[in-house]
Amino acid sequence: MGTSLQPTLYLTVNGDKYEVPAPDVRATLLDTLRERLGLTGAKKGCDRGECGACTVHLDGRRVLSCMTLAIAAQDAEVATVEGLATNGELHPMQQAFHDNDAFQCGFCTPGQLMSAIACVREGHASSPDEIREWMSGNLCRCAAYPQITAAIAEAAEAAGKAGTEGGAS
Repeated sequence: MGTSLQPTLYLTVNGDKYEVPAPDVRATLLDTLRERLGLTGAKKGCDRGECGACTVHLDGRRVLSCMTLAIAAQDAEVATVEGLATNGELHPMQQAFHDNDAFQCGFCTPGQLMSAIACVREGHASSPDEIREWMSGNLCRCAAYPQITAAIAEAAEAAGKAGTEGGAS
């Protein structure tokens, strides 16, 4: 009998390198993050790419991790909500969400934060209407949309004054 080689994924998540034995090449990035790496910030909401709760950044682009195969993240940089705070300091978007009460139950907050950071970085936060349009893929069951929009606008304004593009990927 020949030996069976189990594929290994080489992932970089929030700057940390991981070697992950991949039991199934069809494993999603979401399941790999949650079940194999213990990073449970990205939420499994609809598992169909409709709610945005699983949003992470892949090489700086926002992606729905439930619709992305883990193998697609090999040799790429993955950023999750767990990697936003630095040295105990909230990311500016996290602080803006806190200051604007832009969360209620909190289930959607990680995906909202990751999309919000991308929204600002992509240059789509110049007005409340534009923010709502570019955040429309992230659903909030509690309907905290006015607070989320206000938080993004505040963070975008602060980023503009600081000469940044909305913070880390």
